Amino acid sequence: MTTTDHRITKDDIEGKLRELAGDVNEQAEAAKGVAITVGAVVAAAVVVGIFLLGKSRGKKKTTMIEVRRF
Repeated sequence: MTTTDHRITKDDIEGKLRELAGDVNEQAEAAKGVAITVGAVVAAAVVVGIFLLGKSRGKKKTTMIEVRRF
């Protein structure tokens, strides 16, 4: 490692932090779209599952009445 007379300035630190923040923001935006899609699919699956469970319970508990004419 060589020693240089270059001092780290406030501008150097701010620039590097902005660069890192920009990378994080880009990754967060990309992940947000995927998270919304996955959430929508999971929500739809839960609704369909609850519907099917309710439908099968309804068939089991339904009373059948037979009407005969004389």
